[in-house]
Amino acid sequence: MQFMVMRRANHNTEQGKLPPALEPGIFLQPSMGAVRLSRKSGQWSQKIGPFPARELVASLTLIETESMDDAVAQVSNWPMTDSGAIFEIRAAGGPGACAGFDERGTAAGTLPQRDVRLRRYVIFMRADMLSELDMELPAAVTDVMNNYNEQGVQAGVLLAGEGLRASFSGKRVKFALSQLSVVDGPFTEVRELIAGYWMVQAENREAAIAWARQYPFPQQGELELELREVLELPNYRTFTPEMRREEQQIRANMLEVELSTAISKARAERAR
Repeated sequence: MQFMVMRRANHNTEQGKLPPALEPGIFLQPSMGAVRLSRKSGQWSQKIGPFPARELVASLTLIETESMDDAVAQVSNWPMTDSGAIFEIRAAGGPGACAGFDERGTAAGTLPQRDVRLRRYVIFMRADMLSELDMELPAAVTDVMNNYNEQGVQAGVLLAGEGLRASFSGKRVKFALSQLSVVDGPFTEVRELIAGYWMVQAENREAAIAWARQYPFPQQGELELELREVLELPNYRTFTPEMRREEQQIRANMLEVELSTAISKARAERAR
């Protein structure tokens, strides 16, 4: 199974402070240069960032595991260097037969070709109440999307794309001080959620926006997109021996808290 792991943005990521290189993922530029595109009554409008950090994604990566529990376990073992980091895990593959694709190729076997002279942009489809219902899309709709995606890859514009299942099957892994917690979906703040994404390469932001406006989105009514530039060759912090010792101490504290909680529960049950 494939899962999308999205690091939720916070003050650090919006200030351009990145975690060590050991953390996987494609990192995005802070939202200062982001654009939100809104379509209402067939007309497009746009708003330039920055946007509230709680509504943003700072990085994304696809992982393949046997189950959601395995995905949570994998993310829980990523380096703990950013107290307050939150990772949202969602099952990849939107409802219906719209096929995701990446560097491994499209359903037709076409491989995206990266042109390093061009900038990469991630175009997020913001979630709404309809996308959170996980309704199956008609085959006629997904056929149009699949064909358009294939043409975009062949044209050297599209590099990746994927839909996400609704948040009721998702989870969030939260790191806070010496504690790690897992929160089950659904997540009530729909404005904070992503329903899917595409990655395009273009000469500039305006060209990426023009492509996004032409896409045959499944929604017939209102729609909101968010365009973010990929952070190319990011200046990662070095994962120093001091940071490793700090992480080991954090995990030791977490284990102590878990053992103390388990002992307290066992005592309470015996006292009943």
